[in-house]
Amino acid sequence: MHIAWNSFTPGGALVGGMLIGAAAALLVLFTGRIAGISGIVAGLLQPPSRDTGWRVLFVLGLLLAPLLYGAITALPAVRIDAGHPQVALAGLLVGVGTRYGAGCTSGHGVCGLSRFSPRSAVATASFMGAGFVSVYLLRHLAGF
Repeated sequence: MHIAWNSFTPGGALVGGMLIGAAAALLVLFTGRIAGISGIVAGLLQPPSRDTGWRVLFVLGLLLAPLLYGAITALPAVRIDAGHPQVALAGLLVGVGTRYGAGCTSGHGVCGLSRFSPRSAVATASFMGAGFVSVYLLRHLAGF
């Protein structure tokens, strides 16, 4: 693995992290809901209810934010070293994992850890550990 130090932007990462934290805090303040993306999207896949509006706006914000950022500055180049089948399989596995783990990285890793939830600490350690092991096995031992 090679780190492109000339592309390392701690300022941008700090601002991005603060925006994620602010969005999560505002969502909890105004709706009482946790900003777990898998749960928000799952709620949109069910029959419409009275909380559909904020879910649609939240997902639209996630989709439009890169476009707005790209209007201000150049977006970084995206390089994915996998084919479409691998990406589809990875997405499917992440989806299954969020159902088994009763939450995703945003729900457990951002919101749960900020609330000092022991359950979220275990979940985050589990999915991060599984990710590290998977990358090591696939990249270094299997050669993918």
